[in-house]
Amino acid sequence: MKQIPMSMTSTPASQVIVPVEEQHPEADKPKRRSTAQFKFVPETLAHREKIRSDAVAFGKTLDRSKPFTRNQLEAMAREMLARHGEPEKFLGFAMVMLGNVFWREQFLAIPFERRMLLLPHCLKHAEGCPADYDEFGLDCERCGACSIADYKVKAEKLGYKVLVAEGSPIVLKIIVSGHIDGILGVACLNVLEKAIDKVLIAGVPSYAVPLHSGDCKNTTLDESWVWECLDKYEPLPDHKTRSFVPLMRASNRAFDEHFETLTQPIRTDALKGDRAKAAGGADAHDQLSPLKFTETVVLDWLQHGGKRLRPFITLAAYDALTGAAGLTADHQDQALEYPPAVNRVAMAIEAFHKASLIHDDIQDNDQFRYGKETLHRQYGVGPAINLGDHLIGAGYRLVSASRKELGAEVAADILDAFSAAHMKLCEGQGAELQWSRSGRHDLTPAEAMKIYALKTSPAFEAALYAGIRMAGPVDDYAEMITQFSRHLGVAFQILNDLGDWLGDDHNKLVAGQDAQSMRPTLLWAMAWEAATSADREELLRVASSTYSPHAKFEAFKRVFEKLGIFTKAQALVEKSRARVETLADSVQPDPLRELLYFVIDTVLSEEHLPAAPAPVVVSMDALRKPVLHQLQVNA
Repeated sequence: MKQIPMSMTSTPASQVIVPVEEQHPEADKPKRRSTAQFKFVPETLAHREKIRSDAVAFGKTLDRSKPFTRNQLEAMAREMLARHGEPEKFLGFAMVMLGNVFWREQFLAIPFERRMLLLPHCLKHAEGCPADYDEFGLDCERCGACSIADYKVKAEKLGYKVLVAEGSPIVLKIIVSGHIDGILGVACLNVLEKAIDKVLIAGVPSYAVPLHSGDCKNTTLDESWVWECLDKYEPLPDHKTRSFVPLMRASNRAFDEHFETLTQPIRTDALKGDRAKAAGGADAHDQLSPLKFTETVVLDWLQHGGKRLRPFITLAAYDALTGAAGLTADHQDQALEYPPAVNRVAMAIEAFHKASLIHDDIQDNDQFRYGKETLHRQYGVGPAINLGDHLIGAGYRLVSASRKELGAEVAADILDAFSAAHMKLCEGQGAELQWSRSGRHDLTPAEAMKIYALKTSPAFEAALYAGIRMAGPVDDYAEMITQFSRHLGVAFQILNDLGDWLGDDHNKLVAGQDAQSMRPTLLWAMAWEAATSADREELLRVASSTYSPHAKFEAFKRVFEKLGIFTKAQALVEKSRARVETLADSVQPDPLRELLYFVIDTVLSEEHLPAAPAPVVVSMDALRKPVLHQLQVNA
């Protein structure tokens, strides 16, 4: 199982800690650059307490009005270590300590029943542990052989939800679903590194206790640090730090609670089980009336699966320019509600996005999406094309249904932006398909990046534009929206390319599939440009070979590594990131600028916002197998 951080479910690839400047020959591989030399835990308790005390003193000067970025946290940790003459190898530990200082008061103000205790399974006694693993982690038997049961019993008596896992996608789903407001987590620095920039910038109060090592076998920790927070509750006079959690929850409620009201199905009746039949996949679709099939499957596809990032962006942009009630709300307060028209437009951008995924999967012959077979594999190519077309119509219908509330001119502007985005996407996808069928190999990096800008940027541009336009005039932001989305989309697609070499356990499941299918990726373009004649001959020989997929993958990878392509691609991501951050810096008001930075840190990760949660009950016993299937579907 893949490890997860102490307070989140996804595993971002962007680095919390500055990477090594000098690359070793073996480092040019499709994985995160090493930060191991910055993740040492002080050997003695006295030394760990000393750095923790330094963090408390440093934290007295921190501005708690909004979450910090990972770069800001790293800079503060470096400054703190330098002040006290501590070596750089403790940077990761210092970052965790400063994060704890920042969030401690707000974590302790959360009622016990709104907290989660997340424990790593490596705390278990390695020999003879009677507990079984399920998809949620270790199902502790409370045998007394290790400290897990001690923490679990105490926490559950207080009202905590307890999870013993590193690799489950459930944690942030539960937070976004509205049942958990903060996390007390135990994890190694390797895991905590992945957590900081995702959960903390989102505004989730979290308190972390680092393990003394990352060897995942009978490790130790400072147990007193857990106990001193576990049963302590200290109410705050008010909520101090801005959080995107309320907006994330509001975006999810549009799909989870108001979906039928917003979409107004014509032929299907969710209450009579049509949608339940659709959720069963191809084996169940014959139970549906032929006249109900298309709408039923489309609505099920729209409602479930995916991270819902684009509707969140639309909703958050609208919020940022209409008083920022969502950003400034305490996520423990009453749920936010937005006008139905705003929710419909946000849902429309998701409809267009998911329609493009159906068609893209057909054109690329991808096998999996959201951990399930793609629709064309379930139902056939013809029906899947039709489902995507119907979903496009559903998106335009959602916007049109909002014209009375928004005003005809606003609705027309949004429709114009959506249609322009749709056309750009098709141009980019068309360019990719044409290159693939042409038999050409001499793609240039510039051509690849233009294709990326056309394929990926329009959805971000349309999502931002729609939210800002519903809030008022958009002229002052038009150029920024276009440039921001372009650079963001290109960087996102490059990261997606890099992720293809690691395998994508949420979607395609096959490592190196883009290269094996000879799609026009930037990695291929850079390799072709940098290759010698011999290298090009090798690339073409592998491409036309009858090797097994694994052998072809390894052969391509060897050439890419030799040419330094993975490092060059990562450098382009960082360059694009710098550009979008510069654009964000010039934006007013502050809530919109904060949103742009949140989007940057969210999108420019190998894994992004967590998949939207299914309705989740509050007891951990009920959280296990009864909702397992539903959560996996949304992963």
